[in-house]
Amino acid sequence: MLTLGAGPAVAAPDSGDLCSPPGLSAATALPPNLATGTATAASDKFTTATTEPLDRIDKSKLGLLTAGKLSVGTLSDAPPSICVNSKGAFTGFDNELLRAMADKLGLQIEFVGTEFSGLLAQVANGRFDVGSSNITTTDARRQLVGFTNGYDFGYFSLVVPNGSGIKGFSDLNRGTRIGVVQGTVQDDYVVNELHLDPVKFPDYNTAYANLKTGQIDAWVAPSAQAQGAIKPGDATSIVQNTFSLNNFVGYAVRKDNQPLTNALNSALDAVIADGTYAKLYEQWVPREIPPGWKPGSKAAPVPQLPDFARIAAENAANAPADVAVAQPKSTLQQLKDTFFDWSLYKKAFPDLIKTGLPNTLILALVSGVLGTVLGMLLAVAGISRTRWLRWPARVYTDIFRGLPAVVIILLIGLGVGPVVKNITGNNPYWLGAVALALLAAAYIGEIFRSGIQSVEPGQLEAARAIGFGYRQAMTLVVIPQGVRRVLPALMNQFIALIKDSSLIYFLGLLATQRELFAVGRDLNAQTGNLSPLVAAGLMYLLLTVPLTHLVNYIDKRLRTGREEQPIDPVEQAVITEGRGA
Repeated sequence: MLTLGAGPAVAAPDSGDLCSPPGLSAATALPPNLATGTATAASDKFTTATTEPLDRIDKSKLGLLTAGKLSVGTLSDAPPSICVNSKGAFTGFDNELLRAMADKLGLQIEFVGTEFSGLLAQVANGRFDVGSSNITTTDARRQLVGFTNGYDFGYFSLVVPNGSGIKGFSDLNRGTRIGVVQGTVQDDYVVNELHLDPVKFPDYNTAYANLKTGQIDAWVAPSAQAQGAIKPGDATSIVQNTFSLNNFVGYAVRKDNQPLTNALNSALDAVIADGTYAKLYEQWVPREIPPGWKPGSKAAPVPQLPDFARIAAENAANAPADVAVAQPKSTLQQLKDTFFDWSLYKKAFPDLIKTGLPNTLILALVSGVLGTVLGMLLAVAGISRTRWLRWPARVYTDIFRGLPAVVIILLIGLGVGPVVKNITGNNPYWLGAVALALLAAAYIGEIFRSGIQSVEPGQLEAARAIGFGYRQAMTLVVIPQGVRRVLPALMNQFIALIKDSSLIYFLGLLATQRELFAVGRDLNAQTGNLSPLVAAGLMYLLLTVPLTHLVNYIDKRLRTGREEQPIDPVEQAVITEGRGA
């Protein structure tokens, strides 16, 4: 959890951490390669003419989920805008600006990580007060949520390998493999403006890694993420940008919570007026603002920013003159640099062990126990003589086995979450475990049912013959034998739960609640390297490989029984003597 301090919490620059403010060394001027016809401004009907003074805002009427605290859904994988730094704290320009705005309103602030694909729905359903994710406002998105005034603008950058024949957006065609992050404005732009079918990725680093290894021909990305991803020595470059003044970047707020939107607009104007905005902008995203655009309301002052064009020119003039043009790396070198950076393995394992491993085990164990109990009930109901038990069990099993795991998790988290938020404290951690349990129960129930029905009918008949009732015979004779036969399959289901625990991140978790995959992905975002994800994969192997061998051992024991042990000669003599031999 991150709470508000005395002012913006800005980490010291760290060349090894993409989630740290780059400062003026990264200053850029307006790109000279803007696509023609894309910088025209449509009429702006959303930016407010002015804002209400801060001293007139009634904090009790802001409709917050928790009085006095701003709950913010954000991402962890798009530096320098939104990310988790090396200390495990949510930061980036968007989040630090929002932290300063909350300070102006006298509110605490709590950042929770989630996936962009579900963020707007989570804001609309009341999971979060605000969505902070460098969200470009569009008419389609305004149908779901409301937006504050703009605090940033965004180019779409076209990134290609050096030497590519693609020189601009006009060169893209149906034969081009174009990478985008799913659900973003870039995805919408490629599909609906360029009328092409892109290759969709879950995050920016995965998309860029595919570009570097030649799996895609081009990458359309936000300019800030594109510039942050390209490192010295990378054989890639930005060949063109697009820009529209009409689609600015704003914070998402629930549509019916206009008081909070108004309060955030007032706070944004206030941090622009006192220079906080300019300071954060200079530290995190030092790029020249295009003519005709400014942050805040129409009455807000223009932020006093350095001459980024001049600074960028000076930086270029002072750069070493003998820097060689990067040559394409061999496939083996690309694999080594991308997946096997041993220094990042050492950096990843402490967080993986301290944060990711306990959460993964907790989620797997809780969902495994609940799923086993419910699965047994489903199995018994599924073989019941009563159709009122048998039919509901079959319907449940068909539905939960047929739906993807992510859909079930989102249905429970976003559907049930708002109903029980007074019980859960609006924390979906345990709802995620319940969702995994409900999913696992459908499979475990079928495992139990098949095991019970594999027991020979004679076992039930023999139990009935010695006076047991049907229920006693099933409980004491048939079910124990059936469970014993399916123990290996149950262990395999538990292994699947360990891996499925990574899907809980879709519901939104605090930094301390991240499981193994989320920890690895956050370090991947900080470094732009996929080695932390491989390190997370190794942790999964450390959990699952021993369990796999345990499954094999149990299966062998159940099939062959315990090995016969040689009898001690003295014991054999006693046995023989006792038999009167």
